[in-house]
Amino acid sequence: MSLESVRQFFAERSPDIEIIELSESTATVALAAQAHHVDAGQIAKTLSLKVKDQVILVVTRGDARLDNRKLKAVFGSKARMLNTDEVVNWTGHPVGGVCPFGLENPLPVFCDISLKRFAEVLPAAGATHSAVRISPTRMAELTQATWVDVCQEGSGHYGGLSPVTD
Repeated sequence: MSLESVRQFFAERSPDIEIIELSESTATVALAAQAHHVDAGQIAKTLSLKVKDQVILVVTRGDARLDNRKLKAVFGSKARMLNTDEVVNWTGHPVGGVCPFGLENPLPVFCDISLKRFAEVLPAAGATHSAVRISPTRMAELTQATWVDVCQEGSGHYGGLSPVTD
């Protein structure tokens, strides 16, 4: 259903964007970068967070780490990562396929400014083997995202996230 909800999202809002489906998994930044032959930074990872009582999505470059101090300054509180079941329940997408498109529930979407360094990024498309190629600006427009600065300066290495706790 998740890949189908993303298909429907693009069919209704942007039919020119094609979903790329691969036979191999692209569930991690490293796997996705290798499969799509791009730098890890070009993989747009979508993080599911709970801030106070609100669930939000933050899309960052694949090799970025969240900066807890910046996150708290932007959202007014500490945040925590959702667990696997919460991610599926809120987004409708499996971990490794989470994206800001075709969501199960309407959620606020935020894009980190680090994405603007790329002309094109590859977020997942609702499955662990799917993605789309899209400009960060267009992704933000289609998802009605707000641009924020919540990643560490000089991000550019693997390692995912710094711990985000309550």
